[in-house]
Amino acid sequence: MANSKYEYVKCFEVEEEVMFPNIILVWINACSLHKPYDLNTLKLMNSCAVETLEEYADVVFAYGFSDEYTFVLKKTSKFYERRASKVLSIITSFFSSVFLRKWGEFFPHKELQSPPSFHGRVIPCASTEALQEYLLWRQNICHLSNQHEQCLWRLVERGMNEKEAWDFIKGFDKSDLNNLLFDEFSVNYNKVEPIFRQGSCVLKTVVEDIVKYTDNGAPIKRNRRKIITVHSKKIAGKRFWNDHTVLLKELGGFIEEINNVTPEYVRSFEFDSKLMPSTWIVVRIDGCHFHRFSEVHEFVKPNDDRALNLMNLCAVSVLEKFCEDIVFAYGVSDEYSFIVKKSSNLYQRRANKIVSAIVSLFTSTYVMRWNEFFPQSELKYPPSFDGRAVCYPSTEILRDYLSWRQVDCHINNQYNSCFWKLVASGKSKREAQNNLKGGQLQKKVEELAIDYSKLPAMFRLGSSVYRDHDNGNSFESKGEVIVEHIDIIGPTFWLEHLNILHE
Repeated sequence: MANSKYEYVKCFEVEEEVMFPNIILVWINACSLHKPYDLNTLKLMNSCAVETLEEYADVVFAYGFSDEYTFVLKKTSKFYERRASKVLSIITSFFSSVFLRKWGEFFPHKELQSPPSFHGRVIPCASTEALQEYLLWRQNICHLSNQHEQCLWRLVERGMNEKEAWDFIKGFDKSDLNNLLFDEFSVNYNKVEPIFRQGSCVLKTVVEDIVKYTDNGAPIKRNRRKIITVHSKKIAGKRFWNDHTVLLKELGGFIEEINNVTPEYVRSFEFDSKLMPSTWIVVRIDGCHFHRFSEVHEFVKPNDDRALNLMNLCAVSVLEKFCEDIVFAYGVSDEYSFIVKKSSNLYQRRANKIVSAIVSLFTSTYVMRWNEFFPQSELKYPPSFDGRAVCYPSTEILRDYLSWRQVDCHINNQYNSCFWKLVASGKSKREAQNNLKGGQLQKKVEELAIDYSKLPAMFRLGSSVYRDHDNGNSFESKGEVIVEHIDIIGPTFWLEHLNILHE
């Protein structure tokens, strides 16, 4: 980070760490997934969960049904040092990215109309027994929800609209729903596919594989971990859990059988703090390992306008989606900051939900619109972003935050311009780094004959995204979302756009 007088704003950042010995659970849910009990949708969700376990070694188990998934990290996990917002945003972002990339495999003749998004929360479980109760609760919900869905969509197919169907089965218990399925539709619920009734478990297990053969043809075997998907009648049962050595090792065993659980007790585990009212909320997202991502996808150095414009488009999408709550965004390189107005009650100001929903939508849009900016370059693997929410108590401090980010943009761009000019001149990356150590960047810019003032404004000033309210005269109209590359440190822009930070 660049040094500036505005760096004091970092003191408002608060990290919510999930302390040991809590087991970290990440629950994610689709924001709007119509008819989630479609078989191909469930298979797509499972495929995304498998790829998540492949990507993150610390995630050892997942359980999903309908439009939700829960990921369980091993007991000893230090994944991103157990910071709740970072753990949640990374997994939600990656899942969203994979969901979009894999859509065509499961729906080859159905185009995705809009970028999907997921929101979620972190759930700390203080013990293996608490985890067992959580899993029983979710599988009970799976069972009851599926009974409702099986009845609902059959009634819709018969001619009712969705509201009529819901009203018809409102108040039905398990027995009533089973009888309706059997009497009206000749469906024996116990013979409905397990993926619907029981949900899906994705877990790591140990299998014996042949790695090579000796000269006389004898196989040489080694144990290796493999990710499997199963549908078990009772995932919280001792038999299922204790049959998998990886689960026993990484999470511990289930000691007793349980058959009942109190939902209120399990909900008390949820790690879902509310952000302070009457404060500006800044949600800052950053690309995960984008140094490698930019190299693999051959971004132009030091700045690739295609990549930056793709980021800008994603930011516009977020402002359009959350038009009542997000009033401004500022982006540079692989990061973006979204400003949620002081009076907003978005998701009841729940930090987990706000961060995960914004990061997920941003990620999905990035993947969905990639080809528009990189038509000749295939997206080689799923990108992901992490995020956090920070509260700022006054407009003055909020503006200092934005000034800090723009100063950072300026200094980093000067450094990168010099660095890549040195590399282009024949120096190695290490030599270029050493050459720039301790020196004044402005002098280096002059020494290298870089006409810095003529570089595109987007590179020097970053991108500001906001609604054009008829030249600032209307506080009521939503206005068109626009992107500009302007100075936001001085007062001029803010005086000309009083509506942005008006409360």
